[in-house]
Amino acid sequence: MHDAEPRDEASAPLAGTTVVVTRSRGQAGALSGRLEELGATVVEFPVIQLVDPDDWRPADAAIASLSEYDWVVFTSANAVERFFERARVGERDARALADACVAAIGPVTAARCMDYGVRPDYVPEDFRAEGVIEGFPARGVGAGSRVLLPRALEAREILPDTLREQGAIVDVVPVYRTVPAEPDGDALAAIASGNVDVVTFTSPSTARNFMAILERSGISPPAGAVVASIGPVTSDAAIKLGLNVAIEAGESTISALVEAIVAYFCISGAEACDVHVD
Repeated sequence: MHDAEPRDEASAPLAGTTVVVTRSRGQAGALSGRLEELGATVVEFPVIQLVDPDDWRPADAAIASLSEYDWVVFTSANAVERFFERARVGERDARALADACVAAIGPVTAARCMDYGVRPDYVPEDFRAEGVIEGFPARGVGAGSRVLLPRALEAREILPDTLREQGAIVDVVPVYRTVPAEPDGDALAAIASGNVDVVTFTSPSTARNFMAILERSGISPPAGAVVASIGPVTSDAAIKLGLNVAIEAGESTISALVEAIVAYFCISGAEACDVHVD
């Protein structure tokens, strides 16, 4: 059941495939829906939930002094949402960013900025912190630049650390935390049964919390399943946990992740299945 086999092109390309979606409950819909459209049986197993930071004071202070920053960098759509939700508490909105340039990592993050009335000045082609770092010197970011980074408490340190090494003044303010979700009993039983073909991870925290939940529950990862990762940072986290990443999206988007899963199970690629993922 778990080995990649050619599919009948007349059928849905993921028919007969069971895919575990580990995104948070509020975010799983887009991935689950597209996989189901392509014939997959989806087991939603949210392993993280987003909660407020322990202390809002650093974020509130930064929001109150936005005019002092040269750049505001959003690394995820969650960061955008949480930042502007908190800004509303202080009776501020997109106009408070009038004096700052905005960078957004990835098209989804950029689109979420637009939803709040902010058009990003810079969206790197590499949808990782490394992409921002590479492009910032050409945009004048360096010694003396003031950069605000609203993000998850648990995010990687490569972006603020590198910018500080280059002389920038960086304020990192948590606007949310990711914590393990309470596991769904039916989904846990489905995973324990071993009748799973793919486990998807869309962030390092989904990989870490997936393994932590299984360990607490006394369940081994499904031996026959392959791991599908949204990008290299997530893949690295999964590999460090001892997981074998067989599928990695070409770019860090949900559409690219779905395309990679389809390509894997069709062997010769998504086009051979007559499928295009928008």
